[in-house]
Amino acid sequence: MEEVILVNEQDEEFGTIDKLEAHARALLHRAFSVFIFNSKGDMLLQQRALTKYHSGGLWSNACCSHPRPGEETLVAARRRLKEELGFETNLQKIFDFTYKTSFSNGLTEHEFDHVFAGKYEGDIIPDTLEVCNYTFKPMDEIEDNLQTAPQKYTAWFHIAFPRIMEWWEQNKVLGNYVVSE
Repeated sequence: MEEVILVNEQDEEFGTIDKLEAHARALLHRAFSVFIFNSKGDMLLQQRALTKYHSGGLWSNACCSHPRPGEETLVAARRRLKEELGFETNLQKIFDFTYKTSFSNGLTEHEFDHVFAGKYEGDIIPDTLEVCNYTFKPMDEIEDNLQTAPQKYTAWFHIAFPRIMEWWEQNKVLGNYVVSE
């Protein structure tokens, strides 16, 4: 049984629960999303495996998941990046947000999402149980595609992307759009 950490709107934890039960009952729980960029400033997108319990086949950020009970969120983000895409890199927390969205299968994501960013240039070895495809795309192309084909992207990606774009634009001007290694 995989458990998630239940939190309130201030991300203060108050218990744990089975992951699928949390999604079935729409309970707020801790999560994270990782956004990876290459040296050109392109963002790594993954297409979720078709067998995922929700949002299968949709495009999203490099990886997202939940920390385990007792696990620091940054440590969990690094762990899942290695498990899902087969690489490690430095990550920097850039913001967090809370969202709630329901899916046609009766599950609901209600998450306090910690957002991390990093830079990576090497080999990617995806876990095919998690990821069916991946690609690096320019930010303006992703922004355009979110408008022209919104159904191809996960709900949380739609919410996070404008803030990621703002962060990326600010840091690009400073010449430091990604985490230094």
